[in-house]
Amino acid sequence: MYRFETKFYLLENSIEIVLSFRIIKLDIFQSYFFGEVEFRSDIFKVNIQNQRRGKVLKLPFELKSKNDKVIVRMTGADDLFVEDYLPYKGESEWLEIDSDEITYFLADHQDQFDTIEIMFE
Repeated sequence: MYRFETKFYLLENSIEIVLSFRIIKLDIFQSYFFGEVEFRSDIFKVNIQNQRRGKVLKLPFELKSKNDKVIVRMTGADDLFVEDYLPYKGESEWLEIDSDEITYFLADHQDQFDTIEIMFE
């Protein structure tokens, strides 16, 4: 059983926060991925697509960050990961990630990822 928590790291006068979402399912469609993730005990829809509207990160809750941009990283077994630096664009009902780097890498490594991490100060 997975246990996902918020992690805190102290880095030279700043604190980095990591929010971990466990991927429950992620299905590929024409040009995007759609599925479900778990954060703490809540289930949210997730949509990952290319950046036709620019790079975007939206979360199903408010994010209080010192910076407008955050690191979004997807990880899997055997140290597999892909990440991008995305601007936080506010709240949405879903976890929304618009990134060419993440979308195209995910298409080549579908079903190999188990976690989405959001890292910010």
